[in-house]
Amino acid sequence: MTIVDTPERRQLRELTRAFVTREVLPHLADWERAGEVPRALHVTAAKLGLLGIGFPESVGGSGGDLLDSIVVTEEIIRSGGSSGLVAALFTHGIALPHIVAAAGGRTGGTLGGRLAARPSAADDPLVTRYVRPTLAGELIGALAITEPDGGSDVAAIRTTARRDGDHYLVNGSKTYVTSGVRADFVTTAVCGDFPGSGSLHLLVIDKGTPGFTVGRKLDKLGWHCSDTAELSFVDVRVPVGNRIGEEDTGFLAVMQNFATERLSLATQAYATAQRCVELSTRWCRDRSTFGRPLASRQLVRHRLAEMHTRAEAARAYVHQVAARVAAGEPVVTEVAMAKNVAVAACDQVVDAALQLHGGFGYLRDAEVERHYRDARILGIGGGTTEIMNEIIAKGLGL
Repeated sequence: MTIVDTPERRQLRELTRAFVTREVLPHLADWERAGEVPRALHVTAAKLGLLGIGFPESVGGSGGDLLDSIVVTEEIIRSGGSSGLVAALFTHGIALPHIVAAAGGRTGGTLGGRLAARPSAADDPLVTRYVRPTLAGELIGALAITEPDGGSDVAAIRTTARRDGDHYLVNGSKTYVTSGVRADFVTTAVCGDFPGSGSLHLLVIDKGTPGFTVGRKLDKLGWHCSDTAELSFVDVRVPVGNRIGEEDTGFLAVMQNFATERLSLATQAYATAQRCVELSTRWCRDRSTFGRPLASRQLVRHRLAEMHTRAEAARAYVHQVAARVAAGEPVVTEVAMAKNVAVAACDQVVDAALQLHGGFGYLRDAEVERHYRDARILGIGGGTTEIMNEIIAKGLGL
């Protein structure tokens, strides 16, 4: 029994697998074509308790911690779902933690672990208006940080929020916003002074607020069932009460939640690799060429063995790092390493899986084709592979 293989987490896996089998697999291809998942799926996941995993019960969540969230993410993909589905259904995993942390404080250090809300957090206005309804599947939230000319440089954010009495006047634009088309509200990083000043706030901005528009829905290589948008803010009046935490705390809040976001992406990476190993093993057993199963050939068997080894090694390391994060250890370097290790394993495995599937693997009817496309974003989102290497180099004292 391992840290993610306790009796309780086995039950969580079974619940997740049943959810995917019943509610996702019959419809996933249609959602890929539609470019989004239905809002009803959020409600169904909430009723089963899956949507609130990792959030305190006091704010409407299901309890649990980072490791429980990893179990759900892993099992969704291993059961035939996709990382795109995880992005679409669990966007609140990056939209809400800042609100909960500001309302109730955080235990387990500054890099993640369990979100623990103080009793007073249950009555916090932002928790009441946004967190509870979202965890019930009634609202969809998004996180808007990246800007057209900013990339991963959070400190260079140019979207401004000028104080005007009891409101902020917000102007600027955001891009690559996951669930930005469907979102009812957006947790938005804004500059309170001038770019580079270090004055950064987080504001919750409601869709429908005058001046706030969805510029366009972005077409992507992968993650087809997860909608992505550009957002525009022109003199958008946002109540001061919609600020998350104190002024000038936005940068720290964003940095604190990068660890859990990066570990989620690392989980999606190794789980995608594991799923592709399973699909390829099955295919190579069933597929015959020149009168023999593919799996009877040493070259194929060794390729599958290498794929399996990479996927399992990545899983073990991500779990090890995640356990340290959940325990409150400051492991910034190790989180970056875990993401890069998992992404590298995923890249190698999905490529090999599609090659083993041959011509069929190149068709949209093949599940490995979807994983091949979806996997490409994992080394970009949450901080690129190059950014992770910079963090690792800094950890080496370079």
